[in-house]
Amino acid sequence: MRFFSRVGAGAALLAAVSFLEGVAGQTDWTSPDTGIVYQSYTGSTGMTYGIALPTNSLTVDATEYLGYINCPTPAGEDQGWCGLSLMPSMTNSLLFMAHPYEGEVLTSFHFATSRESVENYKGQATITQITSRVTATGFSLEYRCQNCFNWEQDGFVGGHATTQGFIVTSWALSNKAPGNAVCPSALVIEQHASQGINGGSITPGFTNANYATWAQLANKVVTGNCGGGTPTSTGGAGPTTTSVPETPVTGVPVPNTAYDYIIVGSGAGGIPLADKLSEAGHKVLLIEKGPPSSGRWGGKRGPTWLANTNLTRFDVPGLCNEIWHDSAGIACRDTDQMAGCVLGGGTAINAALWWKPYAADWDYNFPAGWKASDVAAAQQRVFNRIPGTTRPSRDGVISLRAGMDVLRNGLAAAGWRDTDFNANPNAKNRTFGYTPYMYSNGERGGPMATYLVTANARSNFKLIMNTQVRRVIRSGGHVTGVEVEPYLDGGFQGVIPLTAVTGRVILSAGTFGSAKILLRSGIGPTDQLDVVSNSTRDGSTMISRNQWINLPVGYNLEDHTNTNVVLEHPSVQFYDFYTAYDGTAPYQADIQKYLTQRSGILAQSAPNIGPLFFEEIRGADNVVRQLQWTARMEASEGEVDGSALTISQYLGRGAKSRGRMTITPALNTVVSTIPYLIDTNDKEAVIKGIENLQRALANVPNLKWLHPAPGTTARQYVTDMVVSPSNRRANHWIGTNKLGNQDGRINNGDSVVDTNTRVYGTDNLFVVDASIFPGMVTANPSAYFVVAAERAAAKILALPAGKGQPIYQQCGGREWRGSFQCAAGLKCVEQNPYYSQCLGS
Repeated sequence: MRFFSRVGAGAALLAAVSFLEGVAGQTDWTSPDTGIVYQSYTGSTGMTYGIALPTNSLTVDATEYLGYINCPTPAGEDQGWCGLSLMPSMTNSLLFMAHPYEGEVLTSFHFATSRESVENYKGQATITQITSRVTATGFSLEYRCQNCFNWEQDGFVGGHATTQGFIVTSWALSNKAPGNAVCPSALVIEQHASQGINGGSITPGFTNANYATWAQLANKVVTGNCGGGTPTSTGGAGPTTTSVPETPVTGVPVPNTAYDYIIVGSGAGGIPLADKLSEAGHKVLLIEKGPPSSGRWGGKRGPTWLANTNLTRFDVPGLCNEIWHDSAGIACRDTDQMAGCVLGGGTAINAALWWKPYAADWDYNFPAGWKASDVAAAQQRVFNRIPGTTRPSRDGVISLRAGMDVLRNGLAAAGWRDTDFNANPNAKNRTFGYTPYMYSNGERGGPMATYLVTANARSNFKLIMNTQVRRVIRSGGHVTGVEVEPYLDGGFQGVIPLTAVTGRVILSAGTFGSAKILLRSGIGPTDQLDVVSNSTRDGSTMISRNQWINLPVGYNLEDHTNTNVVLEHPSVQFYDFYTAYDGTAPYQADIQKYLTQRSGILAQSAPNIGPLFFEEIRGADNVVRQLQWTARMEASEGEVDGSALTISQYLGRGAKSRGRMTITPALNTVVSTIPYLIDTNDKEAVIKGIENLQRALANVPNLKWLHPAPGTTARQYVTDMVVSPSNRRANHWIGTNKLGNQDGRINNGDSVVDTNTRVYGTDNLFVVDASIFPGMVTANPSAYFVVAAERAAAKILALPAGKGQPIYQQCGGREWRGSFQCAAGLKCVEQNPYYSQCLGS
């Protein structure tokens, strides 16, 4: 399967779970053609799908099902496609896709490890058709899907057990036909139009004593024709797809230059670090995995109306949401969550919310040395450079604010306080206000427009892009360089050395990226290091087992728990930012206003965000949990844009639930333990927050609640909602390399880095990014990460320079925290697992 922008086929399917639309409740539906009884669901766009399970599926895990899909094609006959997954997330699960072609319905299976890394499924799943129909307005298919509840791809094994008593499905629908439609194994597919998720118990209607009889009706395989002919139909079953290898990228040799500091990752952590360390006179290399983003740094992506402006889609505030429609070449290919592999990382692709940190976040989550009073100077330096604004448009006007004002007035009437949040950062209980952004002069500002500019002006700073770090090169606990390989064409290949004795490496590749590099470098839990050592890609070259450092990398994973509520009011003004991107005639006035004045709706983040408001909930465990509410003037949960608005509740500081990130044999990272609402009091805080909001807005005229619907309590709503990254993530992932005083090598300690951000068991390897945060903060965390980088830079610079140990001195051991290198002419020799000594060579 080949992919291209706007989105690859798998990416199009994966985007189905980015902004989820709900579906109506399941109902029995009997096919008039076959008599098969399906449990069916109908989405807001008219797509219907149904499932029938084998008779004993509640006592013996099913391996197959009978399925039905009915997909509308409003663009005409042979237009469009639809897709289905038997999991709430479409990453790391079997993806079934169907599309019409010349009177037949063609099917295919795909597998995705990320939004961008998608290929044809290599396993044994098969489709045999029962009936199909193609009309001018849609297509339908009844089919048998065998070996579809378990899947394996490149060592990753997954599936769904029907004996658990529930099933969750997600779906996607596109109005545009795939390219090369005749050949299911070589499709070229653009962005889908809609998507959804549904979950519930396996009720008696799912199973039927007639299943075996119905299954015999499946006797037709439609393969298409990948040799240029017409579709073919045959009896019997067989695989419907084959794998197409990826085209390898071309790299260039690394320069023969040593650096005092090598910083991996150019996001909210890496860019400020590079500036501060180069400012101190050190020779600094900043390595970015992906391509440039902003026009200032050589980026080119954007709509045609930005041609010759030196602006890209990343620079224009109103185009920030385009990442959910077109992430090809931007989203990281090696993780099952959304992450930006471009210059600037998350600060290049997000909605740029910029919160001055709440002191309680530092004081509650962090150890001594990182309390609010400790980071105050760093925080002031950050906000001196990036002050933020609630008026991103250069004319000072907030556009299309009528819907925002409905909520603002309702909250004020209920006694909540109107607040300038960056002037009053600690006012986070029953307060509301306008959205603070990092934007400057109507464009994306932030670290790329400040810290990177000053760093780049220095001769002792170098930035390379399109290059990923495979691992750090180390001897025991001392790192001597990094091994790199091209991520995109033109990236570097080879080993980049550190300055001998005193050089340092800082990982700032993000919650998933930094953790992955540690694992590939032999640092992490043994079960995960075993995966890497047994992998085809790294196994033969991985550092030897006796040099592994056992640390809890990947644990402590956390994210804001997202819970959407949807309301409706006649004053809401919906703006279609996606269509504005295309530059059609109705949007030309807004485009010209932005281009000539940096003003108007396109100077605000999509999708017209605000107001923001906060509440604190004290639980039965006496822990105060923080809620942030973010309103946006668009629909979700299956509602139609127009007068609908969505308010996303984020559960932040105080949440106890944690998850885990792990690595697959293909060396992709996955969220293997979901970090949402495991703790009872976390769930109670979410419920209480919705109840309090319902009371606060109860007297707003003409305001109608859609989700939860009238008659549905907040408790029912939260209890019935699927708990999955697909619909509960905020993409504010933190915690996989926890900072703390409990050395993870000793007595089940929970920390990966110490309070100087240095990795335990090493003397010159550091991590500074979202992954070191011990717990979740109140608000969107970008500013917190930059503050942490400022603080970490000061602490790292204050450390004594590295030096080799003299003869007979200790240079290693499982609990050693000193230098891991020896003076010239000496060698660090292991005496036992707890003691290594410098001896003459």
